[in-house]
Amino acid sequence: MEKPCLITASFVNTFLKKRERELHKGDCGTVLIIAGSFGMAGAAVLCARGALRSGAGLVRISVPEFLFPIMQTSIVEATCLTRELTHEMISGLDAIAIGPGLGKEDDYGSLIRKVLQGCNGTVVLDADALNLIAKDRTILHNKKANLILTPHPGEAGRLLGKSAKEINENRESAVRELAESFKGIVVLKGSGTLVATPEGKTYINTTGNPGMATGGCGDVLSGVIAALAGQGCSPEQAATAGVYLHGKSGDLGAEMLGEYGLTASDIASMMALAIKKTLEEQNLEK
Repeated sequence: MEKPCLITASFVNTFLKKRERELHKGDCGTVLIIAGSFGMAGAAVLCARGALRSGAGLVRISVPEFLFPIMQTSIVEATCLTRELTHEMISGLDAIAIGPGLGKEDDYGSLIRKVLQGCNGTVVLDADALNLIAKDRTILHNKKANLILTPHPGEAGRLLGKSAKEINENRESAVRELAESFKGIVVLKGSGTLVATPEGKTYINTTGNPGMATGGCGDVLSGVIAALAGQGCSPEQAATAGVYLHGKSGDLGAEMLGEYGLTASDIASMMALAIKKTLEEQNLEK
């Protein structure tokens, strides 16, 4: 079994490129965030901020209508949609992130199914979306979308019928099993985040720090990965670049603020700088 490839700046810079001067927002992807519920509006906010700071041209947020005031004052660049999503709305999107703070209602299983069957781009599944799929795998039947799953060890355990302890005892084996079983790219979060493809290729991230062990950090990551996929990265590229830039953003935040007080909002705010510095390393290598 091959060792995981390291995700470094050099690797990310093989496909992360400086923007062309003539670019407009339509070239940078339209991303939909389906997230948030009563008491969990922050998850939707963080996911959308991650997407915007990662270069998404247009970000739309699907939340229960009573959360519109929170979204429209917290994320002024985004537009809001209700949970009543039509096939036409979904099919024209470049990428979708679904799950952060979504809620555990079984009815959302049909929403996830509609998204996976209607989206022609990439769908990032996180948090409550993963928990619903762990209960009912038929949600994935007849999917058209490219899949990226982003579980933490607890969610990974539920998907595989194991405990989080068992997942952490052999993370490489677990991430490969998940990717093969669910026929998608899998990001197993944690110290030394792992990425695996269904074909058995694995990667290990080289950025990040203990300050990122904080609520909402994974919500930001989902938005980052979706934004990169929306801008034309393949699912494999979006996942590997996403975890690298997310970790680098956390490292920049820790450098400035220390690890103890680092928050998910700090990580989202630092994302633009993380991308800038990564691209600068590309120029230094030339």
